[in-house]
Amino acid sequence: MERLELRLLGFPEFRLNGRPVELALRKAAALLIYLAEAGRPVAREVAATLLWPETDEEAARARLRRTLYKIRIAFGSEVIAATGGSLSLHRALSVEVDSRVFEQTCNVGPLDAAADIYKDDYLAGFSLPDCAEFEEWVFFRREALRSRLVQALERLIEAKIAGGEPRTAVVHATRLAGLDPLSESAHRHLIRAHLAAEDRAAAERQIEACVRLLREELGIAPDPATLALLREPSHDATLDVPRTRYVDVDGIHLAYQIVGSGQPDIVLVPGFISHVERIWEDRSCRAWISAVSRLGRLILFDRRGMGLSDRVGARPTVEATAQDILAVMNAAGSRRALLIGASEGGPGCIRFAVDHPDRLTGLVLWGSLAKGSRTPDYPFALTAAQYDLWKRRLIANWGGPAEIETFAPSLAGDRQAENWWAGLLRAASSPGAVAGLLEALRDTDVRHLLAKVSARTMVLHRSGDRAVRVEAGRFLAAKIPGARFIEVVGDDHWFWVDDQQKLLDSISTFARRS
Repeated sequence: MERLELRLLGFPEFRLNGRPVELALRKAAALLIYLAEAGRPVAREVAATLLWPETDEEAARARLRRTLYKIRIAFGSEVIAATGGSLSLHRALSVEVDSRVFEQTCNVGPLDAAADIYKDDYLAGFSLPDCAEFEEWVFFRREALRSRLVQALERLIEAKIAGGEPRTAVVHATRLAGLDPLSESAHRHLIRAHLAAEDRAAAERQIEACVRLLREELGIAPDPATLALLREPSHDATLDVPRTRYVDVDGIHLAYQIVGSGQPDIVLVPGFISHVERIWEDRSCRAWISAVSRLGRLILFDRRGMGLSDRVGARPTVEATAQDILAVMNAAGSRRALLIGASEGGPGCIRFAVDHPDRLTGLVLWGSLAKGSRTPDYPFALTAAQYDLWKRRLIANWGGPAEIETFAPSLAGDRQAENWWAGLLRAASSPGAVAGLLEALRDTDVRHLLAKVSARTMVLHRSGDRAVRVEAGRFLAAKIPGARFIEVVGDDHWFWVDDQQKLLDSISTFARRS
């Protein structure tokens, strides 16, 4: 069997049976790359439109035929099979694509090997300026792989420090900081690694570099907790992040943390973006988590495909979220818990409440909804077209503080908060991955489940919420038997922004009655 190798982490390289193959025509290389990544037959017209978008159909198909001929000549054999109206890599080939090997190694380990595979960014230096759709596909793929690398490096740093290999942790942390020099989180990882290696001078230099970069590039000061890393640890001065643990759910590893102790157990299901470690880096969010953990034992987790949990290829569903909740509760030894579903996490909590009522002491829904898009009988959401426009705007601004004015209007213009949110987005997901998640939310509809919820339920919603209208919260409370609705003054969607006390008091009272 002939062996085809594609090296796509960096400028693309191709080998057949170990022999380098030059593809001078970039669209020939692009076609081979696209088919290899697709892993399935691709319609001829799709390939033709992708690579010759401005050409009429007949001319595009003619160019596609010439390109296939040039690929065959370059390799000296048939590497692409043309069957009927579709194209795919020949079945007789053994195919290895380094980007796929990287992802697989991220999933099964070892992470050191995964980091070694990632030599450079996906298709670095390769572009087709006249093919916008192909360029967009490459952008999404590149960002997804960079996100996996960041996740792998963060895990490696913590593992090496915990395993008594701080100098190796420094190497990985230096690489992490180089990927995103304006990420205060990356600087913190490197500072901690230097301190673990007992190199205080290097840690001090790194803090100075962090302060200078944030001031010169963003016009902001570092979080006091960053500066406090060099001082004697105190509960208030340091991040004091709990240990991140993992539970395996059918081969998918979910990241979770346990904060505090006592009763009741409180499980927080996040909205569409989460990262169990990065959330601690915002002062307001940190204060909120600490306050909730004083009400009971708080269990935080990243759903599959998000944050420090394994990335998955399938779109997330409410059933998958319910399965994740159950797995994390079992791993944490929680028999029954107060379940708090925030925003997009709410529908999954509703599914869990219907499937596992015996595992709940109560259900709290914050800024949540029953349906992702508008219909005549549910006018409280964006239309599908409006939603897709908003999704495209969010993705177009990925890497910056995308849509912070929607989620937290009171923080718009706050450079510290914007920098944290931008870093959280980059670390938690990628544009391509989050697009699938948002499409799943758009299509979500759990209205048929609401009447089946038997757990005591409280619905909390801010009156001016711009991300999820308050009417969506009222709808939930009206349809869930016996649910209590509490409307809180404010415009922010995030629960840790603006006045926290009303929310904390409501949850505390509700928890005591469990």
